[in-house]
Amino acid sequence: MTTPRTAMGAVTAVTLGLLLAGCASPVQTVSHAEEAPETPRESGFYVNPDASAARWVAENPDDPRAALIEERIASVAQATWFANYDPTTIEAEVDALASAAEADGTVPVMVVYNVPGRDCGNHSDGGAPDHESYRAWIDSFAAGLDGRPATIVVEPDALSLMGTCEGQPPAEVMDSIAYAGGTLREASDQARVYLDIGNSNWHAPEDVAELLHGVDAGENAHGIATNTSNYRTTADEVAYAEAIVAVSGLDLTAVVDTSRNGNGPTEDSEWCDPPGRALGTETTTDTGSPVVDAFVWVKLPGEADGCAGPAGSFLPDIAYELAENAGG
Repeated sequence: MTTPRTAMGAVTAVTLGLLLAGCASPVQTVSHAEEAPETPRESGFYVNPDASAARWVAENPDDPRAALIEERIASVAQATWFANYDPTTIEAEVDALASAAEADGTVPVMVVYNVPGRDCGNHSDGGAPDHESYRAWIDSFAAGLDGRPATIVVEPDALSLMGTCEGQPPAEVMDSIAYAGGTLREASDQARVYLDIGNSNWHAPEDVAELLHGVDAGENAHGIATNTSNYRTTADEVAYAEAIVAVSGLDLTAVVDTSRNGNGPTEDSEWCDPPGRALGTETTTDTGSPVVDAFVWVKLPGEADGCAGPAGSFLPDIAYELAENAGG
């Protein structure tokens, strides 16, 4: 699970125009229930006992780092990533998480991360073998929701990397993102679907707005997700989300990843396992912004970006540093 290289400049208006002109409409028509979906403001978020930090603590109870990691990371609600392409198990996996959260009276946070050619073949390469397979996988994911609540972040980096990945046709990717958002939204009127759009140090709000119109985000999502796996400050990301929503003219809200932004970014905006970072605001719906539904720990603290260790691997030294730097 990586995060984009912030050195990449914003997609130009000309490039976006070419991408959007060739992008087909979403595959299916999305129907909308009269009653608004349950929002995170109406319910707490699920603390997954099988999250990587919790598993490590359970396996290493005598480690001197365990108590702090348990207190400040494992006990906080954070996302469950669905990043392994296995069409035979995905429905059951989603059902199990949704069922556990339902029994707990809370809302699970899920990340869909399987678009073909994801991460431009970088640290987090992988995904479904082709777009037809991806959409079938999304169908099974949606079936696992079975009408229950969830907060879902769709395809970190995919929109922001649009047009920069070799072998990843922009029109196909955008169609698949539109399909994923629309299918998940239709699958449960209690789900909230957020399309990932990068972070405030990547693309201008106007460029993001064009991409959102290209995937018909007003119909295929409830909002956008910012700062996934990055370190931008919460204030910057809230302002960024508000600007995107305003310039897009779409009825969207947002979630912001605050899992590792307690100290903000490094001076050079390093995205890959930079030292000296800290946990940010714990998962909450108390955001102070009418646009931002929640601050959510989307990236799991302690999981590597791909430089200190394989992307997604849990490294207790990183987790401990994030927790220790967060202070009280």
